[in-house]
Amino acid sequence: MPTGVHIRDVREQLFAAAERVLLRDGPNALTSRAVTTEAGCAKGVLHRHFADFDAFLTELVLDRIGRIDEQATALRESAGTGTVAGNLADALTALFGPVAVSIVGLITFRDELRTRLRQARSTGGVPLLSEAAAMIASYLTAERELGRLTPDADVDTLAPTLVGAAHLLFADRESTPPQPATVHRVVTTVLAGTTPPQP
Repeated sequence: MPTGVHIRDVREQLFAAAERVLLRDGPNALTSRAVTTEAGCAKGVLHRHFADFDAFLTELVLDRIGRIDEQATALRESAGTGTVAGNLADALTALFGPVAVSIVGLITFRDELRTRLRQARSTGGVPLLSEAAAMIASYLTAERELGRLTPDADVDTLAPTLVGAAHLLFADRESTPPQPATVHRVVTTVLAGTTPPQP
């Protein structure tokens, strides 16, 4: 098997194991031993592919942030279809799945991880949340250009407001996720006054 493929498979296996530990036990339980035990491999496997555990966690978060690019493309392509509030509610619900919420908790929990992520990323703010806000801002800009938001709609304020409000809805790891109607109501409230009346 080519080395590149093998390394990628090991990385994905370790990333998936880390996510399972995060979801089940929370960020304080995430150690290199917990990850390799969960992945069913020797502890040395992780350290053969990553300089240290924080390097592993940095790559895990960056990999998951990279997935937002795919979501951003799909969301932007939905501009002009459905309703603005409906598209945003669906996107925010998909964005704040249990893994993403746990990763935000992990970033908050580990100082060294935050430092490395700041060095690795060109954007400021909280990793993952900043990329989410950029995704939402891009979509809102497209909708404003199509006339489905008012010309003066401040997308640079609306986007982080929507992300922050959604994160608060989904952040409790112990309870069930909010109902779709709840997410839709929050989005509609944030967007109040920015959607022109329909003819």
